[in-house]
Amino acid sequence: MSDLPPESSSAADTPWPARPFDSSTSGAFPTSERQPALTVPGPIVYSSTEHRPRLLLPLALLLLTFCTTVIVGARLQYNFDNDLHAFAGDELLPLFPLQWLWQEPARLLLGIPFSLAIMSILLAHELGHYGFCRRYRVRATLPFFIPAPTLIGTFGAFIRIRGYIRSRAALFDIGIAGPIAGFVVAVPLLFDGLALSRPVADVSDPYVQFGYPLIFQLAHGLLHPGAPSLEHYYLHPVAIAAWAGMLATALNLLPGGQLDGGHLVFAVAPRLHHTVSWIVVGGLVAMAWFYWGGWLVWAGLLALSGLRKPGVPSRPGVGRVRHALSLVALAMLVLTFTPAPVLHSSFAQLVWAMTHAVR
Repeated sequence: MSDLPPESSSAADTPWPARPFDSSTSGAFPTSERQPALTVPGPIVYSSTEHRPRLLLPLALLLLTFCTTVIVGARLQYNFDNDLHAFAGDELLPLFPLQWLWQEPARLLLGIPFSLAIMSILLAHELGHYGFCRRYRVRATLPFFIPAPTLIGTFGAFIRIRGYIRSRAALFDIGIAGPIAGFVVAVPLLFDGLALSRPVADVSDPYVQFGYPLIFQLAHGLLHPGAPSLEHYYLHPVAIAAWAGMLATALNLLPGGQLDGGHLVFAVAPRLHHTVSWIVVGGLVAMAWFYWGGWLVWAGLLALSGLRKPGVPSRPGVGRVRHALSLVALAMLVLTFTPAPVLHSSFAQLVWAMTHAVR
């Protein structure tokens, strides 16, 4: 996701773009001054001067995230090899089993394939944004990873930018480069992970069950024709990494606000940006009630701080080639999106469970 300077002037009446702007993307939650992007997927700024990005902090976060994803991957791989529930564990954070690893540190080696898979998807996404920032002489940092004891060992990654965008074409190119790069890396990992997965009699984990996007269904049908549905397959950790990568791609391509998809909408049809953004917010609220409560968080983020228009000149337009590429972005969204990334977790089900718990 990318966060761009708004069209309005600052509180000090300093007209944009004379005022510097700081923003963040992919993999972080927005604040009053910056807008990050989860995955799933960066902000965009232009500068006529060369800028050498700082290396220490991005490198330190990269190494820390490698450690956290290796830890999570080690437990996932161990559970897969021993026919345990995918997210099973006897510690407070089952997928962050420090005590379990302390007993046998060599188990860490089990987590390397998962770690490399998930980090390569996230890194490719961010480097897609970064590469086109460099092409358009946009000051941008190297990717910042966010280590965390989550189901995948990270909250994602983002890049920071300061400056402004000079054209809708530049906005379009930087916005679409991240999702395409991440998707291109995720697809072969998806096929590799599904080829290593195996059918089970029941479900791989009764507590955390994934919903699968269309691209998973298509790949599963090609690799295992006539086999049981994905709900009855035990996903290899590399396939779990691909699932997370596809989810990040879909989140970033949602056509609203300061997400990558919102930037593409503004680049192609600036007048539709505000309307489409509000339609997306309404759709996410509805899906939160029926499918996955997490959509409510995304709807809130877009409604509170993501509906600003990017501060980009409305002319010239983007041309036919980029209009065609916007259909590629739409196809990627259709392939990677699922209304319920985690099954049995709608807001309606949560309310029902809480009501019956009180009774």
